[in-house]
Order: sequence, then structure tokens, then C-alpha cells
Amino acid sequence: MTSVRQRLGALGERLARQHLERLGYQVLEANYRVPTGELDLVALEGGYLVFVEVRTRRGRAFGTPEESVDARKAQRLSALAEEFAQRRPDLPRDMRIDLVAVEFTLRGKLERIEVLRNVTG
Repeated sequence: MTSVRQRLGALGERLARQHLERLGYQVLEANYRVPTGELDLVALEGGYLVFVEVRTRRGRAFGTPEESVDARKAQRLSALAEEFAQRRPDLPRDMRIDLVAVEFTLRGKLERIEVLRNVTG
């Protein structure tokens, strides 16, 4: 991944976290990594353990952030969520996967941050 893409992704994750916290999510983990993959954010919200995938795009040449989560990615997120939950039996058993779509204009202006709840269920 290029440093420009890495910086854009890191900015998107930071903005997504701030947005979620304003909405009442309690972020427990950021960039939780295991050999099989990474969860961008893990949070508590409304009695749920929530696994958050953040997708950031500048422009729509490659589609919207939502369109970038295909069935394979959703399956991988579900497996990572299950793995995390098994390691943390102290957390709620009710779980879901949310997606935060972060979009910037081609000039770099923030255009949209949107939370899509329960994207795999």
C-alpha cells in the first residue's frame, strides 16, 4: 500500500472513530491484529459487541466504500469477529458488524461519514 493510501486510510479510521464515539459507541480496540487478519475497530454499542470495518475512498472511480466489502471480505470479518469474541468471554455475546463509509472529494474535502449497521446479518 502506498504511503498516500496509508495516510488516507489512517485519516478515515481516525474520523470514523471520532464519529462513532459521538454516536455513543465505546471503542475497546483499534487495529486489532491476529495472523488471520485485522479488525479496524471493536466497540460496545447498545448492548452489542460491534466490529467495525472502516472503508475510505477519495472520489468514486473505484466505487463507493460500501461496494468494496464483498462476500469474501464479509466472511473474513465474521470469522475474525468470532475469534475475538472467543478470546473475550467477558464481553456481550450479541454481536454485529458495522461499516463506516468515509468519502472525500478528489480535492480532499470530507464529503460523507456514514455508519451502516449489521452489514453481514
